[in-house]
Amino acid sequence: MINNWNLSSGAKLVVEEIPYLKSAAVGVYIRVGSRNETPEIAGASHFVEHMLFKGTGQRSARQIAESFEGMGGQLNAFTSKEYTGLYARTLDEDIYQALEIVFDMLFNSKFNKKDFNTERGVVIEEINMYEDAPDDLIHDVFAQKFFAGHPLGFPILGTLETIKNMEREVLYNYYNSHYQPNNMILAVAGNVDANKIRDFIEKKCSEQSNLPLEDKLEKPQPGPAFIELVPKEVEQVQICLGVPGISYHSEDRYIQNVLNSILGGGMSSRLFQSLREERGLAYSVYSYPSSYKDSGLYTIYIGTSPAKVPEFFEAFYEQLLELLGSGVSAEEIERTKKLMKSSIYLGLESVMNRMTRLAKSILMYDEIQSPEDVIEKVYAVNSDMVSQYAARTLKPEAFCLGAIGDKEVLPLVEKEFQKWWGNK
Repeated sequence: MINNWNLSSGAKLVVEEIPYLKSAAVGVYIRVGSRNETPEIAGASHFVEHMLFKGTGQRSARQIAESFEGMGGQLNAFTSKEYTGLYARTLDEDIYQALEIVFDMLFNSKFNKKDFNTERGVVIEEINMYEDAPDDLIHDVFAQKFFAGHPLGFPILGTLETIKNMEREVLYNYYNSHYQPNNMILAVAGNVDANKIRDFIEKKCSEQSNLPLEDKLEKPQPGPAFIELVPKEVEQVQICLGVPGISYHSEDRYIQNVLNSILGGGMSSRLFQSLREERGLAYSVYSYPSSYKDSGLYTIYIGTSPAKVPEFFEAFYEQLLELLGSGVSAEEIERTKKLMKSSIYLGLESVMNRMTRLAKSILMYDEIQSPEDVIEKVYAVNSDMVSQYAARTLKPEAFCLGAIGDKEVLPLVEKEFQKWWGNK
């Protein structure tokens, strides 16, 4: 049974009672991410996420960790472009103790100077680690160029410069202006009493004050196709190819997801089978959509050796022309639908997945989308719809290129890209 409430504090709460389980999960999604930042404080949302674990007026960082381990529970958090999440999973008997700690972290984190400076060092090391992983870095490089000048292009971790120059007072004010009930979606799933959970959370949120929320998010304006080459001493060449995508509000999202599964979304996809299994061009090759409130990006990634760059571009272009020329088969459509249906239903066997699905449904659409509703829309997609969508979006002239590789190899990457896609 699912219950959905708008609390008096302005927070939104959704609770799913699953009485046959012995566990429960809670997630708090705050509508703040790297998109809300300015260039001077890039990385602030992620830095705040770190500081939530550093202690409150009642609990030290160690006490927070020991409390959850003492319950045998799990506590974690993440930051994305448009929201931040704090979530926990425990035995059902411990869910209220977990909620006490979660709300203490959300509303009473101290951000003391010593912990702030310590965690600054941790974030800097995280950035350094990321910089040393070109197969991860390439995605940020590509998005930053694609959304040039817009916060959607900012790296979630920030930069070494912005984190080193971050002031404690600036970060604390940023935290206070966003971490308030009227900017939160709360979701609980598991063996719980929905009304008791609502009363508990209502009381916790009503004790907090709300500041006026400012919605200044500007829609990114798509620019011309580009080539972005970043020299770095690496063994492989990391390549991203992409085109403008769609918002998660677009009704075409179901078509996009079916297309993505067929093109590069799994082991049976065309790119994986052709470029990896048949030609041995890469260990890792895949495609993925990035959808936001008002825009999106569709990306194809491959990591390959310099010697295989020409064959990769030729092979990918062949796959693209085949898709645009011949479309997709009914067999591919049916296989993909079954795969997506299976993924949805198997995901429901995890209490964390159920909680996450509910939270994102309210966060993005302000309503609960049942698994059956989603599956029905997926099953309404046919081969003609996918072929027409591919023809509209995957135009060769719209493709952009981002690459990280040795400075001696990057000219070859650019040459091969232009050979098949034309001069950018």
